[in-house]
Amino acid sequence: MVWSDVVRAVYPGRFQPVHLGHVEVIKWALDRVDELIVAVGTAQESHTIVNPFTAGERVLMLKLAIAEFGLDLSRVYIIPVPDILMNFVWPSYVQLYVPKFKYGVARNPLVVRLFKEAGYDVLIPPPYERGRYSSTKIRRLMVAGDESWRSYVPSSVARFIDEIDGVKRMKEVLGSD
Repeated sequence: MVWSDVVRAVYPGRFQPVHLGHVEVIKWALDRVDELIVAVGTAQESHTIVNPFTAGERVLMLKLAIAEFGLDLSRVYIIPVPDILMNFVWPSYVQLYVPKFKYGVARNPLVVRLFKEAGYDVLIPPPYERGRYSSTKIRRLMVAGDESWRSYVPSSVARFIDEIDGVKRMKEVLGSD
């Protein structure tokens, strides 16, 4: 295979934490392209209530989830990308960090528009129960001590969060235990 013939897409997100909706989007995208780049955004931030996990932890969560669902990890790049606070140039900035790609994968209207304005085609995945699979919702459940958060993430991700004491970290960041 000639590398220039490989059709790639980039799927950006914060993945705080990785949930079953993310896994569905990854599966969906892999059905449409040869390779998928998962761009782990806001890579520079961690240990906050909005971004509690480090870029490295999120990379590992993604790898665990991909393996758990039997997806071909050799077709997936997982690359941390720090923020840039200039929306218009964001797609070009992402291109500095990742292999060449043809498609953006997104549902977020701003991200879709930015990809299109930069000349990329956009693959828009189905919503996969967006109200149910929300990292914000999952973090709120974790902080509230509601164990139902585990049903929204791959079991490998739940075990990993337990191993790193992720729920305790979030509670301490909030100042509650």
